[in-house]
Amino acid sequence: MTNHLGRSARPFLRHRLLLVALAALSTHLQAADLLVATPEEYAQAAKAAKPGDTIVLKDGEWRDFDLLLRGRGQIGKPIRLTSQTPGKVVLTGQSRLRLAGRHLEVSNLIFRDGHAPGGEVVAFRRSSTDWAEDSRVTGIVIDGYSKPDRSQSDHWVALYGRNNRFDHSQLSGKTNLGSTLVVVRNETSGLESHHRIDHNWFGPRPNLGSNGGETIRIGTSRDSLSDSRTLVENNWFEHCDGEVEIVSSKSGGNIYRGNVFFESRGSLVLRHGNGNLVERNVFIGNGKPHTGGVRVINRDQVVRDNYFQGLAGDGFAAALTVMAGTRNAPLNRYGQVENAVIERNSFIDVRSVFLGAGTDEERNAAPVGSTIASNLFIGTGKRELLRTLGDLSGIAFRDNVQSPRASGGFPGGVQGREVTLQRAANGLQHPLELEGVGAPRDLQFIARRAVGVDWYPKNAERVALDGGRTLEVAPGEDSLGTALAASGPGDRLQLGAGRYVVTRTLEVAHPVSVVGPTRGTARIAFSRPVLFDLQRGGSLRLARLDIDGALAPDQAGNAVVRIAPGSQAANYELRIEDSRIHGLSVNAGFDLINAGKGSMADLIALHRVEVADVSGAVLSAAAETDDLGTYNAEHVEIGGSRFRRVAGPVVDLYRGGTDESTFGPELIVRDSVFEDAGRGDAALRLRGVQRAVLDGNRFRRSGDVRFSHRVGDPSLLASRNQFAAGGRILADIPVEAIQ
Repeated sequence: MTNHLGRSARPFLRHRLLLVALAALSTHLQAADLLVATPEEYAQAAKAAKPGDTIVLKDGEWRDFDLLLRGRGQIGKPIRLTSQTPGKVVLTGQSRLRLAGRHLEVSNLIFRDGHAPGGEVVAFRRSSTDWAEDSRVTGIVIDGYSKPDRSQSDHWVALYGRNNRFDHSQLSGKTNLGSTLVVVRNETSGLESHHRIDHNWFGPRPNLGSNGGETIRIGTSRDSLSDSRTLVENNWFEHCDGEVEIVSSKSGGNIYRGNVFFESRGSLVLRHGNGNLVERNVFIGNGKPHTGGVRVINRDQVVRDNYFQGLAGDGFAAALTVMAGTRNAPLNRYGQVENAVIERNSFIDVRSVFLGAGTDEERNAAPVGSTIASNLFIGTGKRELLRTLGDLSGIAFRDNVQSPRASGGFPGGVQGREVTLQRAANGLQHPLELEGVGAPRDLQFIARRAVGVDWYPKNAERVALDGGRTLEVAPGEDSLGTALAASGPGDRLQLGAGRYVVTRTLEVAHPVSVVGPTRGTARIAFSRPVLFDLQRGGSLRLARLDIDGALAPDQAGNAVVRIAPGSQAANYELRIEDSRIHGLSVNAGFDLINAGKGSMADLIALHRVEVADVSGAVLSAAAETDDLGTYNAEHVEIGGSRFRRVAGPVVDLYRGGTDESTFGPELIVRDSVFEDAGRGDAALRLRGVQRAVLDGNRFRRSGDVRFSHRVGDPSLLASRNQFAAGGRILADIPVEAIQ
């Protein structure tokens, strides 16, 4: 190759090469990767970090680590904090992360096996006067990092300041009070937040059983008349069941776009604030109870181009709920709906659309100046789709279609016609015959694999009852306790025929089944006040057993199954099947099941059981007497059972307060017999129960069924029940027949 450079050009070239080399060296010196192995090394590195530097946490467990990143990066040259290997840095115990300054970025950390020492796991601030701006937290996993006391509140992620981003993270398993993610606004840092929350996987959040279980809350009622202008887009909300508000929007000017709500109980609620936009979201319920869509309150809200399918929610969790408001409402109440636009949405196979929801003496301001246009409505066919309360004249209906016919309560502007649906490649359905009605044909939704991180699983499911091994147990003294102590989550203790004597309380801290033989009888006698003590993390199934309480001591608080006050047992299942339980009368107040204060059952079920000689209640779930809206059991089922000589109520189920943020309790009693049950009290005492079904039961020489309203819109459905020699249904709401 011929060199065409002349001699005079060579010094110039060497000079340029020297400058490039010096620039590269300078850049390398300014932007360093600093690997740290201890909190002390981290503190030194964080103090010295300059724009463009990256602090790298060494792989391993960092316990009780108060992680503070404080500094000022530059546009394009943030100060970064990350892990040596994604998925290999785990913060445990009482650890937390705080950011303060500008242009900071934190990524690829896991919080697990512990809980935050204060009110926040990840906080975009150091203190009330020192917060983060123009900063980002990405690729964070928070897995079950809940406070052990369910009543203690914290937030897993708290965004302060302005222009911050939280993205591509995974948050699942929060069991205590407080929002999973919250945007905190104040006048000092600026009420217009301009945050971005995107591409996150908000995984399962179990039912809290009280207010304060939102997955996202933006703002508070106090500052709700100002705009936050936060963008929430392209997130997945999967099995987010904490309370009736999955997203609680308590500020104005926010955008909720492109999110997927999958089998999550509750709704996206425009609770306070004006001028919010909800567009191109997908809500999939698959028939799961209480799955809802959007609830509209206040002024200038726009709900357009969304897709709703298989939503089984009703009331405040209907597929679409437009609230009645209060004139001149205080900031913490329901503002009147004004100038709402609800257009081009598809509602397919949904249970309910509720217009004028909540109408009562206080909430008597009907929607005004609003439009519902070009929407497609298709119900489940099991009941009328539309539910209305109050005056709808303030809503203009235009170019809507309901298939196969329009509900009678709709005014003009809703056409009834047969519609043929065609399923697109992404699973969404659109009408063949209609253009411009329903969700747009080009609507796409974010794939589950595109949210969160790719180095941590999204499918860490709870071990179910009977999901483990089968352990054979022989009769004898304390053989059952020995087997239980050796069992693991999901195991089944298979008892042989014979007598089992239990001399110590059996602690149940994981899902376990105790099952008798198919031939012969497994008889259990216990000499302690409590046979089974169900603790945090435990679930219990008892089947084909004969349980005798005659050996229990004469002591207050006796129970076959106790969920002790303060145990923090929550979201558990307790099933008793095909069993005989008797001899619970050695003292007054001997219960079969006693659910203590602070506990919360997903399900308590008694099927084909025979219970006799009980001096207390069969199920006592009435410990929450402070009227905060909490309760002790979400679902109670009784079927094909017989109760004889029960001094107290067979079921004592209580929910107090006036809060409307939860769905339960629900009670279903079918095909059961009550003899000499609750004569001095009530056979069933139901206070604040939201739904009760009594079908095909016989009451003889028993107390009344007492049903009293506390909150919400409860229902009592009763058919084919017989009362002899006393007893009746006493309710302060109309009793409906079962359809």
